[in-house]
Amino acid sequence: MRLSDSKESVKLALDTLRKNKLRSGLTILGISIGISTVILISSAINGLNTNIAQFVNSLGTNDLWVFRFEPFGKRPTTEELNRKQLTFEDGIAMRELPHVAAVDPELTSQNFQTGVGDVSMKAGGHSIQNTILNGSTSAVKDVTDIEMLEGRMWTDAEEQRSANVVVLGHDAAEDLFPEGSPLGKDVECRGDIFTVIGVLDVQPQPFGSGRNTQDNSAYFPITTFHKIHPEIKDYWIVVKYDQQANKPLVVEEVRNLLRVRRGLRSNQDDNFAIFGPDSLTRLWNQLTGGLFLFMVAVSSVGLMVGGVGVMNIMLVSVTERTREIGVRKAIGATRKNILLQFTLEAVTLCMVGGVAGILAGALFTLILHFAVSFLHAALSATWVLISFLVACAIGLVFGIYPAWKAASMDPIEALRYE
Repeated sequence: MRLSDSKESVKLALDTLRKNKLRSGLTILGISIGISTVILISSAINGLNTNIAQFVNSLGTNDLWVFRFEPFGKRPTTEELNRKQLTFEDGIAMRELPHVAAVDPELTSQNFQTGVGDVSMKAGGHSIQNTILNGSTSAVKDVTDIEMLEGRMWTDAEEQRSANVVVLGHDAAEDLFPEGSPLGKDVECRGDIFTVIGVLDVQPQPFGSGRNTQDNSAYFPITTFHKIHPEIKDYWIVVKYDQQANKPLVVEEVRNLLRVRRGLRSNQDDNFAIFGPDSLTRLWNQLTGGLFLFMVAVSSVGLMVGGVGVMNIMLVSVTERTREIGVRKAIGATRKNILLQFTLEAVTLCMVGGVAGILAGALFTLILHFAVSFLHAALSATWVLISFLVACAIGLVFGIYPAWKAASMDPIEALRYE
């Protein structure tokens, strides 16, 4: 087909849209809805992926976590819950590994099912509930990207003598000392008095703009934590290694060390888990995989309806323009010319629907971005391109039969059509 014929076909398709605005609008509505759904959901997922990436980065770089089972992605089995707990000495032994920069054995008093603590704290005339208590060594500042709002972390000397000092989370400090800085002031916890030496900044969270339960926390030297909760001995060990390239080597070294320390034979599986922030990324990718399938299912309905509508209007158009088709064939138009003309008209209809859907999806994304600020919804250029190509493909698939019907008409019978 010559370029002039292609331009004429596009012109005819646009003329059809203009002459039958309501019919054409209803025809491409399904495609527009399907495409806008793809754009909106992909933009939301894109924003959520950005949140997750920022949250994972905030957990620390070059970090590994060691626990008796992996707490992300699945419910622990009975065998995992009955495993031997990791010890403080396990963490200290890891500090001797060649590529390990720092190790912090940690303990936590928290209800992991609800995500909140079970301790109350008091200061002056104020009190807070459901506070999470954490015990760490002085190495916590080396393994975690801690952001201090004011004050400092405890020293080795304070840890060794089990000093009654505490670092408060942002919300805990704000609620206990609304009138000013808590530094140097006392708080009561479990019947003991502790001096506040620092306050943490707001901790990041992947979703939501409300309060983070981790900000209602209190952090103690590990030896001080033992005085408050001598019964808690389930250690969570954070390992900081030197270079990202050495991660596989460090994982293997830690595994071998723990297998020896826990007395595992060569034919026994690990009774502990080594994981890192990328475990959260993998879990999130599994969840977004489900969202992607949902997006495909929802948008496919609209696209199928739109495709059937395009086929319908093209069949009507072929019937209405039977004499025109006969005249074109009588003056020399081939079957290929007619086939390409009507196919291009169908694709043009779907292109218009696709562009309308993309614009609507972009508008909804903009509204979502400002209405739900923490979501950070953002257009994905990849999905915009995919959506446009899918719209064109719908026009090609559902327009080919009406085009074939038009091209197969007998010119004499077409000229006789009234």
